[in-house]
Amino acid sequence: MNPAQVNMTYYLDIMSSWCTYVEPTWDELQQRYAGRVNFEWKIALMNRKDFPVSTQQCAWFYTRSKSLYPEAPPLNPDWFEAERHGDYEAPHLVAEAGRDFGCTDDSLRRALAHAALQKGQKVGELDTSVSIATQKFFLDADQLRAAAISDPVRQRVVASTAEFHAHQLTQRPAFIITSSIGDKAVFSGVINRETLVNTLDSMLSDNQGYHAFSDQFGPMPID
Repeated sequence: MNPAQVNMTYYLDIMSSWCTYVEPTWDELQQRYAGRVNFEWKIALMNRKDFPVSTQQCAWFYTRSKSLYPEAPPLNPDWFEAERHGDYEAPHLVAEAGRDFGCTDDSLRRALAHAALQKGQKVGELDTSVSIATQKFFLDADQLRAAAISDPVRQRVVASTAEFHAHQLTQRPAFIITSSIGDKAVFSGVINRETLVNTLDSMLSDNQGYHAFSDQFGPMPID
């Protein structure tokens, strides 16, 4: 890795409205800092108890969010199914499995989020999530479904969710930004563009300054 680079990890839940809202900023950051920041996303499943208890409650949450971010796209609560009791692992397993078939960017997980949160499709059903993925990305449905329910894929989702909790985070989206000189910034639930841009600019500047000093004066004496 280029020593001047910074790493930014985005922890998300596909069913999170706030993750949907931050996607344009995530795109802008990847374009703005291409080649200088390493970007990656990881799944951090929400706790089942954190999901709404009814379609009406979900709609209320969306109305509240829209009042704070009027420019955000309208969201559709029809994906909600009370009988699931907050079990919406299916789209996450499909998105994670997609990595094994070359879908390593944001496209597949976004397609699932769009189908649920904007079209109201019931992606909590595994076959629905698989169908969305295979229709849009021309994947083999049987292979994708088998991968999605496999132990390795499930273990990756469990591991990334545990990693999220190990940082003592509670809100999604969450961002962990680190640099090669040991700086670390943690944001939980923050989607403000200026905050993220200013942090990256600051960390890149500090990182560059340290390495420029080392290039001029050499490594730190050890005795």
